[in-house]
Order: sequence, then C-alpha cells, then structure tokens
Amino acid sequence: MPTFEKTIVVIDFLKNTLAEYPLVLLFVVASLGYLFGTFKIKGNALGLAAVLFTGLAIGAMDERFAIPDIILNMGLALFVYSIGLSSGPAFFKSYKENGIKDFIFIISMLGVAGLVAAALSFIFDFSAAVITGAYAGSSTNTPALAGIIDYIKVAYSEQEGASLIEDSVIGYTFSYPMGVLGAMIAIIICERFLKIDYEKEKKELRRRFPSNEKLSSATVKVSNPEVIGVQLRDLWAKYDWNISMGRIYSNGKVNLVNWSTSFEEGDTVMIVGALEDIKSTIKDIGEKIKSPLSYDRTEFDTRRIFVSNPKVTGQTLASLNLDQKYNAVITRIRRGDVDMIAKGDTVLELGDRIRFIARRKDLRKLSQFFGDSYQAVAKINIFSFGLGIGLGLILGSLEFPISDTYTFKLGYAGGPLIMGLILGAMRRTAGIVWTLPYGATITLQQLGLTLLLAAIGVSSGSAFISSLSMQSFWIFIASIFISLFTAFFGLVIGYKILKKPFSILMGMVSNQPAILDFAMNRSNNRIPLYGFTMIFPIALIIKILIAQILFLVLQ
Repeated sequence: MPTFEKTIVVIDFLKNTLAEYPLVLLFVVASLGYLFGTFKIKGNALGLAAVLFTGLAIGAMDERFAIPDIILNMGLALFVYSIGLSSGPAFFKSYKENGIKDFIFIISMLGVAGLVAAALSFIFDFSAAVITGAYAGSSTNTPALAGIIDYIKVAYSEQEGASLIEDSVIGYTFSYPMGVLGAMIAIIICERFLKIDYEKEKKELRRRFPSNEKLSSATVKVSNPEVIGVQLRDLWAKYDWNISMGRIYSNGKVNLVNWSTSFEEGDTVMIVGALEDIKSTIKDIGEKIKSPLSYDRTEFDTRRIFVSNPKVTGQTLASLNLDQKYNAVITRIRRGDVDMIAKGDTVLELGDRIRFIARRKDLRKLSQFFGDSYQAVAKINIFSFGLGIGLGLILGSLEFPISDTYTFKLGYAGGPLIMGLILGAMRRTAGIVWTLPYGATITLQQLGLTLLLAAIGVSSGSAFISSLSMQSFWIFIASIFISLFTAFFGLVIGYKILKKPFSILMGMVSNQPAILDFAMNRSNNRIPLYGFTMIFPIALIIKILIAQILFLVLQ
C-alpha cells in the first residue's frame, strides 16, 4: 500500500476513534492544548486558553466530534466554586473596608464595556448572539459565555438554539485574543503616561498586601530607654511593628516572648520580618548584634510543619493560645509560594506550612496538634465539597423574574460562585470545614477550566471554520474597541480620580490569568494578584448579568 494511502487510513482510524470515544477526544484536546499553552511568544503564553483554540481546531476536522454537555457544566461548576472558596475571605474583607466605592467602580467599568458593545452592535449590524459572545470574549470571561449558552438551551428550541449558540461562540472566539492583548497594551501605555513607580507603590502597600519580599531574621540588643520596662502589648500598640518575635535572652536565660514580656536593658531578642521592617524595628529597640541566640537549641527548637488538622483551620492564631498551652510562638507562615509574618489575626488554612519555636519536649505534641500530614492536605473533603457545590447548583437553578416575559437564573456559573464566596468567607460551620487546601484549590481550578474550554472548543469547531469571513474581521475590530476602552477606563479613572494604586488596578483589569501574570511581571511583585482577587468574584457575576441583559435587550 502506498505511503499516502497508509496515511489516509491512519487519519480515518484516528477520526473514527475520537468520534466514537468522547473521553479520548477530551483528553487529547486537553493535553495538546496545555502543551501549546506553554509556548511563549516574546515572553507571553496563552496558558489554558490554548485548550479552547485547540478544541476549535480539532472540532473543525470532523462534525462527528462532540464532548457531552455534562463535561462542560461540571467544568464550569468546579472552576467557579473553587474560585469562590479561595476568594471569599478577601472578597468580603475588601468590600467591608472600602465600602460601596469599589463596588460602584467595578459596575461602572463593566457597565461601560456593555454600553460600548451595544453601540458596536448597531454600528456593525451584529446579531444579539454575536455581540454578546464578543463582549464575553473581549472580557475573556468564559462563564459569561457559558451563562448565555445555558440560557439559550432553556429558552429556545434545539434547532434555533444551536444557531444562536454557534453565533455567540463565533463572537467569543474572534474577540478573545484582543481581550487578552488589549489589557496588556493598555497597561504598557498607562504606566508610561502616568509615570508609575512600582517600587514606591510596593513599599507603600507592603503592610496591607504581602508581596514577594523574602523574610529574614536578626538579633537585637535592647538599649532604647523608651522600650525598657514596658510590656510588649503596649509597645506594639505604640510602634505598630510589622514583624514577629521569637526567642529572648534575659537574665542569663532563654525564653519565648509573649504579650506580657517586658524588656530590660541588655536583653537580646530574635525578630523576623522583611529587611526594611527589621531595620525600622531595630531603630526603635536598640542595635543589631551578632549573637548565637538563633543557634541555641538546648531548650527551644524550631520546626516547619503542615496544618492538616481540620479542628485548627479557620481559627486565628490568637484563639489557639499556644503561648499558654505549649509555650510556643509561630513566627512565619508559608501559603502557596508566599511567606507571611504570623500575626494574632492571621487565620490558618489547610495546607499552610507554619514555622514555630517551642520547647523541644513539646515538638511532638505540637505536630500532632496541627496535624503535620502532607498526605492529609493533599486530599479533598468530599462531603463538604460535594455539599457546597450541590447547594451552589441548587441556587443556580432558581429562577428570578426580571419582567412578565423574562426570568433570570444564576446557572452553573453564578450559583456555585456565590455559594463558594459565602462558604469560603465562613471557612467552617460547626465541624464542617468548607475551605480546601491550597494545592487542591489550584488543581480544581485548572481541571474545571480545562474541561470547560475543551468542551466549548470542540462543539464549536466546525462553526468556527465556516464563519471565517468579513464578519469575523469586524468582530475582531469591535473587540479592540471593547477591550481597550474598558482597560483604559479602569486604569485612568481608578488611578487619577479614585487614587487607587496602579499595581492594584492592573490586577483589577486582568480578566485572564495570562494578563495577571503579565501584570505581576511588569510590577515585579504579587500586588496585582490582590486586585485580581478583589474584582474577580463580583466581576464574574456582573459580567454574567450584563451578558444576559445585553442578549435579552438586543434580541
């Protein structure tokens, strides 16, 4: 058999296999998409977004290729629920501190994008489905697209709905690239025009938002008369130090500091913190010295252990009373890739790795108290996770009337997200721990988004190829206006009028992980991540709402 004919036979065999076995198709798309997403062009990569484009390419090869809808729905629910759980505490804390101002700013920014999209629909004569998909793509918001698809499936017949879904996915697909690039271009232009100093912002914000500064330690000799004879709780109220303290050498004995500790002249104390905070604290206390105090482990020793005991997660360090139970002090906490100073109001989470100082005889008891099991933190509590996501799906199925004609429901995107935010902020209810270990959360987010993008891409591949026309070009042009206008509005108005730090604003306009990664590279710190966390949950809900309103009004 000639080589050409053999190739045709192999291709036909592969096509038939992928058409017959949807799970094989799913994992082929996911694996190839992930691989392509790692390729960098001028330092930037598509990441998981490449799974969508890989699905489109493979789906266009054969109209028989299909991934069941349940995969799409499951992926969407997993992704948004895990996002809600991890973002809940920061979300409610942010809006509690900043009030209604942040909320109005976010609604205004996204509302302007919706108005621009509506105007462009008349200028370019786009259908409601196309411009709604373009809006979702320009904001790189897959759940908004999924929410529209979910609504169309319920509100229209199968034949009419299929056509509308194809149009919305086409609008999304051709606008998505500019949704990513537009925010990056706006960041580069604004940082030059506004003359942003990232180092200055990092110094001003490091107390509120721990960045990627490395923690260090130093031994300080007490010599300042103003701190001698004063209890540590009073000194902390006066100086507001951003450090933690461990061992203290006083009157020939080594002990651990606590809130009742009073300094005497000549005492030496170990402090932990960022270099700048250490320097500031040394000036308040006395002078830095070289001392073997950190190496003295005759009575006290240090350990790093994992927090895997559900009974201590969701509780503040102060509520554990470690200094009374074990004469121990936690000096720092590593969560993910970030080292944090341990403070009394710090809330422990599953998977945290804490570093503490304690008596050698208490080390084993403390390990048992916190759990210290890597295997345990790698597992998911299926009961609490299943119950939470189930409640979210029930919430998403409830219909809320908008008018006599239309009803609105949160769907697979909004319901689990809102439930995740609420349960994530609560952290625990009685004996049920809602939050997940950090590693498990990241894995679920990645898995959910991969399933979602693969299913959407494959199902719309053939429609994508057939739609390559002048309309697709105009969709791309429209996406330039939507993405750039939205990003410029958020960055300029937020910085010049609302006086928000530019590093935070970069995170707030980062609709997609690739943009967030780009923003952190530009600022050379993790501060944009906090802006992303602040806006993502509420923005996700608002975009879903705006997309559905846009579709209903224009349709």
